[in-house]
Amino acid sequence: QVQLVESGGESVQSGGSLRLSCGASGDPISYYCMGWFRQAPGKEREGVANFDTDNTTTYADSVKGRFTISQDNAKSTVYLQMNSLKPEGTALDYCGAMIRVGERCLEGYTYWGQGTQVTVSS
Repeated sequence: QVQLVESGGESVQSGGSLRLSCGASGDPISYYCMGWFRQAPGKEREGVANFDTDNTTTYADSVKGRFTISQDNAKSTVYLQMNSLKPEGTALDYCGAMIRVGERCLEGYTYWGQGTQVTVSS
């Protein structure tokens, strides 16, 4: 099992940058495929960026070229660097962990953090 705690969310102006962190305890995060998600007010949770099978990365079209997901196994932390933030990026951002078997990610995120709030003002 793994416990996830997000941090780094705050209020910023449009065009600004933030780096979110997802700290993990319990199992090493190398046991999992990690991803970032967000849920805007009145909307369903959506995927933002994630590590996939064979350690490939996938980004939502809305954030490509602006966001970067990275992972430091020694620090048990996953990061989301967010640049050129837009007001529509206002959301509660979560990280999730999906069980990994070798280089393959199994379907479905099993563990979630509580989220960190990102607010982008115009």
